[in-house]
Parts: sequence; structure tokens; C-alpha cells
Amino acid sequence: MSQRDAGVDLETSLGYLLKEASSALRTAMEEVLRPLGMNVTHYSCLELLAQRPGLSNSELARGTFVTRQSMNVLLRNLEREGHVTRPTTAPVGKALPTRLTPRGRRSLAKASAAVRAVEVRMLAGLTDTEQAVASHMLRSMIRSLQDVGDDA
Repeated sequence: MSQRDAGVDLETSLGYLLKEASSALRTAMEEVLRPLGMNVTHYSCLELLAQRPGLSNSELARGTFVTRQSMNVLLRNLEREGHVTRPTTAPVGKALPTRLTPRGRRSLAKASAAVRAVEVRMLAGLTDTEQAVASHMLRSMIRSLQDVGDDA
């Protein structure tokens, strides 16, 4: 049986390399967010709300890659800490639109600066052209994987 038949060759697998890069990025982000009292999901939630105010629990869960239940717990904590507000009753349907408070915006500003520093460190060895090519390639891979369901 050849190496190829035995399974994935971790030395040459792009998928494995992407997972390793993702893990290293998450670890670096967690390290800079921890002193700010945040984790990656907490930061991602605040960032999404800054860019798209009024998202529902379900939309935030999808955008941060967690379950609705986990997002609900996070939102309750963020609300209790004064980082977000949600109406007590849904204006339409069942969704409670969430918005950042001034305190949430201040926390996000600190976290965004820390996360940006991690990204700058991650990209330090790449030229602007290499960064653009990498971005294009990653978007293409994402589209290819998302389009699989469209062909069925």
C-alpha cells in the first residue's frame, strides 16, 4: 500500500496546513484577548455587531461559528456586563436584535487593536502581492467548498 492509499500525507496536505494555521491564529488571538477579559468568540460577536448592528442570536451564532445555545449564554453575559443591549420583546417575530453599547464599543476598540497586531505579525513575512494572492486563494477555496451543495 502506497503512502497515498494510506490516508492524508500531513507533510503535503493543504487542508492540514490550513487547520494548523487556523489553530495557531486562534491561539495567538486568545493570548492577546485574555488580558482584556475576552476570548475569540466574545471578540467576534462584538466585531460582528459593530459592523452589522441588530443581528439576532442565530445570525451571531452563524457568524461566530458557535451554537445558538452558546451564543445565547454569551449574549446574556455581555448584556449583564453592559457591552450589548437587547429589547425585552422582539419588535418583529421572535428575534431580539442586539446592539453594542458605548462600553461595548470601547472594549471592542481595544480588542480590535490587539487582534490587528496578531494579523500584522502573521503577515509580516509576506509582500502586499503575496497577501493579495493568499486572500484570493483562500476565498476561492471557501467558494469551492460552499458550492458543493449547489451541485447536488
